[in-house]
Amino acid sequence: MRFRITPVDTTFYDLFAKSASILVDGARLLAELLADDNDRVETARLMKDAEHRADEATHEIIRRVNSTFVTPFDREDIYRLAAGLDDVMDYMEAAVDSISLYGLEQLPEGVEEQVEVLQRAAELTADAMPRLRTMRDLEEYWIEINRLENLGDQIHRQMVAKLFSGAYDTLTVVKLKDVIEQLELAVDAFEKVANIVEQIAVKES
Repeated sequence: MRFRITPVDTTFYDLFAKSASILVDGARLLAELLADDNDRVETARLMKDAEHRADEATHEIIRRVNSTFVTPFDREDIYRLAAGLDDVMDYMEAAVDSISLYGLEQLPEGVEEQVEVLQRAAELTADAMPRLRTMRDLEEYWIEINRLENLGDQIHRQMVAKLFSGAYDTLTVVKLKDVIEQLELAVDAFEKVANIVEQIAVKES
């Protein structure tokens, strides 16, 4: 790690940990939405609240960057990581919102598996953020996220194939495809975050 004489503002590590913890909340709400007895309108409201908290966490990081002389790593990387974490929440919230607005009672087989991938990715990301302080023991994190993203791709392809199997009418296909795509984008966004962390670790090593 690079040696600096000037003290570094370490608040960023706590802010990234906070941002990632909100993703865990979002993934949990997404999983709860799939329960048969779930109040989808209420869950969508809670998800919107979580999305607002994620936005505020992102803005807090940006404000900190703009007011701090010495940052723990490159400013551009801080912006990228903050935006990447925010993107994950945006996609998960969009999926929940679509399910609620479309009034989808049944979702394609595979959605639960994809949500499990998102929950695992959220937990791994939240666990990894505090380790940015030392840039140690992060390799397993981005390797596992990459594996999960590959799994998510497989699940996504299987869901799309079933979607166009003729089992659904055209309008339902359009609605379900929107949800499926948002879930896929969320998985991809988690991998983007892991890639950014890897790049930062390499620079700081």
